[in-house]
Amino acid sequence: MLNKHCEKQSPGFSWDTVDTVLLDMDGTLLDKHFDDYFWEQYVPEHYSLLHNISVEESKKQLLDKYKKVENTLNWADTLYWSEELGLDIPELKMRINHLIGVHPYVIEFLEFCVRKRKKLYLITNAHSTTLSIKLKQTAIGPWFDRILCAEEVGFAKEEPEFWDKLEVLLKFEKDRTLLVDDTEEVLAVAQDFGIGHLLYLAKPSSRKRTSYSCRFPSIEFFKELFPRE
Repeated sequence: MLNKHCEKQSPGFSWDTVDTVLLDMDGTLLDKHFDDYFWEQYVPEHYSLLHNISVEESKKQLLDKYKKVENTLNWADTLYWSEELGLDIPELKMRINHLIGVHPYVIEFLEFCVRKRKKLYLITNAHSTTLSIKLKQTAIGPWFDRILCAEEVGFAKEEPEFWDKLEVLLKFEKDRTLLVDDTEEVLAVAQDFGIGHLLYLAKPSSRKRTSYSCRFPSIEFFKELFPRE
């Protein structure tokens, strides 16, 4: 669903009702431009060279492969894609890791959560190899009480089982938990599970237009969550 015609719903929760903050990584904390460029341009270029086909044909073939495993653990599994495509995906990511960047106001928001003594968790579908590359490049890891990738949980965030398992692992109170994510499907599953506060990150890529959710309150930048002085 395209969100560009939806009016912005601003967040309306009180920080007094939040004990736990769950944050997605790619697109939410980090600029999704890296991932978009990597999978939509950089990988197709290398795949086209490997198979001696045009970049456009490469993009078509890869799009079909991507769609087959969307919303599953394989979607973010670098080992799966290395084998499936015959390319060293972690190595290719390392070659352009300079494109990995943190969104504006993210560090300030993490500082705010720590000052407010909120439990702070990074939960991501990213594979552990990708997670390692990005944490090394951005140095955001130490802010979190714990970092969990879907690979460790055993399910993708789009799957209801992920949330059941996450609750067991982190022992949070659903109704006093805030989740920020740039994927509506994830927010919808979390809503069904009973997460109390849900926010959509409406500008996951610095290179693309802001696109508000029709279903959930949206923010463009984390500065919108700072209390007014």
